[in-house]
Amino acid sequence: MIALIPARGGSKGLPRKNILPLHGKPLIAYTIEAALAAKHISEVMVSTDSEEIANVAKKYGAQVPFMRPPELATDTALAIDNYVHFLKTIGEMGYNNQELTVLLPTAPLRDATDIDASIEIFRDRKADSVISFYEAPHPVQWYKYIDDKGVLRNLNPESEKLANRQEERKSYLPNGAIYVFRSEILVNQRAYYTDKTFPYIMPAKKSVDIDTSFDFELAEFLLSKNRETK
Repeated sequence: MIALIPARGGSKGLPRKNILPLHGKPLIAYTIEAALAAKHISEVMVSTDSEEIANVAKKYGAQVPFMRPPELATDTALAIDNYVHFLKTIGEMGYNNQELTVLLPTAPLRDATDIDASIEIFRDRKADSVISFYEAPHPVQWYKYIDDKGVLRNLNPESEKLANRQEERKSYLPNGAIYVFRSEILVNQRAYYTDKTFPYIMPAKKSVDIDTSFDFELAEFLLSKNRETK
């Protein structure tokens, strides 16, 4: 199975985010190395509009078979449009890719065992998609929103009933680390989720998704702790 690592050049929150040095390596290198080490991944390809990112990706062993069109690298471009474009383009290059793993470069703590386990769930369950999640730190019933008058409101009627945390149903959040897709679902239905979507559950300590400087600092701390325990 091909692993796609989407990595556009523009990032307003953290400029040059995908290649910022994290414990001595560019951020994207962690994802490339994890994908290369996964036994179920045959090729690792990066989709980017940036020559700088492309050069870094190649240095760490990934392929960059083509540069991403500028219209798919804007702040408003949808991720799924990039995935569909990637599948169609490599199809024109001779690849018959019925499955695709997408690994975001902003999740440096996911490793090869996570990737392989997700693909095994995908194949064992004959899934349309498998997506990595982690357990939400608080029950969804606790969440509120603020209306246009500044008043706290419940997200749903169930939030009216007070209950101990242990009584609430567990909820889960996608962590952005791993997506395994059946290609035809992406191309024809333009969907991530169907009634044959299954989760791969990861611990919170491996679920950092870097979007802010705080996320980056947290990832650095966790990587430091990991190295100390090895």
